[in-house]
Amino acid sequence: MIPAYEFGAEVRIIRNVRNDGTYPGMAVGDLLVKRGSTGFVTNVGTFLQDQLIYTVNFLALNRIVGCREEELISAEAPWTPSQFESREKVRCTITLAVAGKVRANIGDEGEILKVLRDEMAGVQYQVIFHDHVLQVPESYLESLVPETNHVAA
Repeated sequence: MIPAYEFGAEVRIIRNVRNDGTYPGMAVGDLLVKRGSTGFVTNVGTFLQDQLIYTVNFLALNRIVGCREEELISAEAPWTPSQFESREKVRCTITLAVAGKVRANIGDEGEILKVLRDEMAGVQYQVIFHDHVLQVPESYLESLVPETNHVAA
């Protein structure tokens, strides 16, 4: 395994990172680093011999966190902020149909499977509604989490 980022590289986290119980002084599930935050690689190691783990110092947060390679991009790479992230529950704000067949109605609840960022097209999501996976623009969704608790980046 060849690391994509070396010591001192500035990187951006693309997913919210929450405490899995290994970060001292914070409760399990507490937000450690908000997606979009940047930090510097201070070490590269492995986990179970098949995953690269980067120790990243998020200076603005005064927090050092372990991140998997797929959670990082170069700080120089284009970044399109998103309102939601994987596994978040959302509600459809319009009726969604494929080839004239309704797949999700206004108010139907779904779950974000994947965030698709594109500088030109904006943010879209793969969302599962019932047993259908649909690609949905961000503007067609709303959060099921009250605004005071929802984290956007």
